[in-house]
Amino acid sequence: MTTTPQARTSYRVRARTTPDGPARIEAAEQTIPVDAAWAEPPSGQPGPAELLAASLAACLLKNLNRSSKLLPFRYTSAEVDVVAGRQDTPPKFTHFTYELRLVTDEPQRRIDLLHHNLRRYGTVYNTLAATCDIQGRIVTTPSPPEPS
Repeated sequence: MTTTPQARTSYRVRARTTPDGPARIEAAEQTIPVDAAWAEPPSGQPGPAELLAASLAACLLKNLNRSSKLLPFRYTSAEVDVVAGRQDTPPKFTHFTYELRLVTDEPQRRIDLLHHNLRRYGTVYNTLAATCDIQGRIVTTPSPPEPS
């Protein structure tokens, strides 16, 4: 019998559904409703594709937070849009694109360093990048002036 080496960190989720009922995922003490129906009109809930794109977005934001502490990198707000592209035959994701928008006064060289670190140290990012193309950019807006 062969054994698989244990991961240093592991994550667990539980997903449930019934043939006619809603689906849900339990993760980190939260319940996330998901669209797992086949050949039905969209339910308005995220499906597997949106959850995968959301994982990439969360990875970028988590690493932004990490970098803000380690570099340190100053920003007042951030938002990211992710688009996942798939093909039908064989069914798979072929690419992801993202735009990370930051409100920051950091100089361009620090923004470039941040972007390098987001791509280098993101677990979800690196996992997806090993199987498909990921392209992204950071767009910055200066912080608003302090009220006098």
